[in-house]
Amino acid sequence: MTPYTMRVPRKCSERCYQNRVLPVLSKKHAVQLSKFDYRLANKLATDLQKLRCRVNYHALRFTDTILDMGQKLVHRMRMKSKHYIALHLRFEPDMLAFSGCYYGGGEKERKELAAIRRRWKTLHISNPDKERRHGKCPLTPEEVGLMLRALGYGSDVHIYVASGEVYGGEETLAPLKALFPNFYSKETIASKEELEPFASFSSRMAALDFIVCDESDVFVTNNNGNMARILAGRRRYFGHKPTIRPNAKKLYRLFLSRSNMTWDVFASRVRTFQRGFMGEPNEVRPGRGEFHENPSTCVCEDSDAKAKRDSGPRKYGKGYSPTRKDVVIDDQNVDDEPEWLDMDDDEDQNDPLERGLFNGTGLDYDGATSDEPELEEILSD
Repeated sequence: MTPYTMRVPRKCSERCYQNRVLPVLSKKHAVQLSKFDYRLANKLATDLQKLRCRVNYHALRFTDTILDMGQKLVHRMRMKSKHYIALHLRFEPDMLAFSGCYYGGGEKERKELAAIRRRWKTLHISNPDKERRHGKCPLTPEEVGLMLRALGYGSDVHIYVASGEVYGGEETLAPLKALFPNFYSKETIASKEELEPFASFSSRMAALDFIVCDESDVFVTNNNGNMARILAGRRRYFGHKPTIRPNAKKLYRLFLSRSNMTWDVFASRVRTFQRGFMGEPNEVRPGRGEFHENPSTCVCEDSDAKAKRDSGPRKYGKGYSPTRKDVVIDDQNVDDEPEWLDMDDDEDQNDPLERGLFNGTGLDYDGATSDEPELEEILSD
């Protein structure tokens, strides 16, 4: 049977599916929903949200071919080290072009990224400095490496980098590799022959990265796109496995002044700015954040918060605006939430490289060592 292909609006509600999709399904018997990222509303009834979690985290699976290759990559990382960090670098040309950020590459960079930006006719001209100040730009590979070293991850840590073609190539990656010599990607731990069935399909290559990132001891995301959100949500659902998000707004100012401070001072400030951005369990405000990143309905609730809410069923009724005392929340960095542009969220854009679905051990980040002479040298540049 050939399925009937149709497209639904973004963030379609339960009623929307009943009115638009169900009649077609009843008539055609099989329906394929195209362009499916974020095609279901963020807020649904609790029972539907719980069903959604069962579907997202238990029923939906990659094909056996993808799963088998993904698990091979995970096994090879574990053979190299018991623990590893996975980094979703997202420093490809399309991401940088979409973000409108500037990284000091002069006229060559401006022309190259401007040419790529023409794919998205609806994009307005942005102010690169303003984007960086507001935390909307991905960190450079070097900045990500410095952040991780400041958080206490030593040069012996094994790091898996999930990425497509990095803008600037090896020259851009060199500082990160110097900080973490045990640097791997699917291309370095799998043969060309093994990757051949996936190499022509960016979503399949991204799926392999997804599996390795999901199985990592620590996941580091450098953007706020679909893959990062879904992985963050999965890791919360399956036990709050550490997910590090750079506090880009504050780290930007810190990186600007890093040459004026010692490594100890720099590392201390990084650890301070990253509190609340390390993936630790926090009670969030009702309705806060995308479902995929914060599947709160499906995660065990704080008993005190639940008891308080259940004792007053009309408390959040029409016209009520909850105050801070009404919600149990550990959200001291609420003003520092990343505000990156999300190239996955633009309805009218053309599909970028990793469109479709996507595209270590928890060290005590208060205990970073200060004996880092090579980092002092880097900071003094």
